[in-house]
Amino acid sequence: MLGLRIERAPAPLWVRALIPIFAIVITFFLASFLIAAAGANPVDAFYQVLIEPLTKNLSRADIVVRSIPLLLTGVAVAFAFASGYYNIGAEGQLYAGALWAAFIGPQLGNLSPVLALPIMVVGGFVAGALWALPPALLKVRLKVDEVVTTLLLNSVMLFLVSAMLNGPWRDPVSGWPQSPELALAAQFPQIVPRTRIHLGVFVAILALVALWWIFNRTRFGLEMRAAGLGRDAARFMGIRVGRVMLTSALISGGIAGLAGVTEVGGVQYHLIDALSPGYGYTGIIIATLGALTAPGVLFAAVFIALVNIGILSASRELNIPTYLGDVIQACLLLAALAMLLFTRYRLRRTSHD
Repeated sequence: MLGLRIERAPAPLWVRALIPIFAIVITFFLASFLIAAAGANPVDAFYQVLIEPLTKNLSRADIVVRSIPLLLTGVAVAFAFASGYYNIGAEGQLYAGALWAAFIGPQLGNLSPVLALPIMVVGGFVAGALWALPPALLKVRLKVDEVVTTLLLNSVMLFLVSAMLNGPWRDPVSGWPQSPELALAAQFPQIVPRTRIHLGVFVAILALVALWWIFNRTRFGLEMRAAGLGRDAARFMGIRVGRVMLTSALISGGIAGLAGVTEVGGVQYHLIDALSPGYGYTGIIIATLGALTAPGVLFAAVFIALVNIGILSASRELNIPTYLGDVIQACLLLAALAMLLFTRYRLRRTSHD
């Protein structure tokens, strides 16, 4: 008599490569029921979400612009998760970088962009890293759960930003809660004429290349993955797990801070409350769907950007609610987590007498 048994064993490489595809298929299968309940044809909706934006130059440019903060937060989360440090605070770290850009940007009018832009970028990285430092120290020194501390610090940062925007930075003429406009020298130049694609795309690409290089070409990357797979085993191998986790947490926070800098410097040119529609949290989906790899994070970030832009088109054309984009992202995270189980477990046929 034949049967099936679940056993703990690493999945073949071809299975791991197909996990993002399986997760996407399952997500859209589930979403089709919600789309049908909204009174639209799922096939038409999927066309509007996945194909229609790719047929228009303006929409393609918007996908690239939306991909920049998503790619940076995805890289940030991947850096932390790979070492076993579960950083849920990328949203707050993003706003820390944005706060720095909003503070220093208006004061750089007397400098050339060659000097002003590096000050913005480097300072944003440092700001994000500093905001990531307290929970990282609590984790390494006192074993305090980083999921709780990083999540709570997101709210602290949002209240701090709100206090600045509704206090000293409030526009004295209009009364609108926003920071002063950045100096021209501090604004990221557009790199494609007649689009919003800005210099931040190179910042995101450099962060992605750094992720790949560190993971695949450095000893520190090997130590990160060892710590992420098993802390006790890593310590037995002589790896200083606490130092590795602390360093990866700071790098993670710094890269998330860059996402805030690119949004302020390349899109808004000032800081507002609604600067991020949850890019930091979406970075968790991107890192998970991308299996904490550079190619996977790139694919996931562009795909999520496509869905975000496409759902707007579907809403206009088919009159379906735009929040379905958030539902799709949530389903995608759950599906990706479920599919990741197949990297550690597999089904084996058994025979019984």
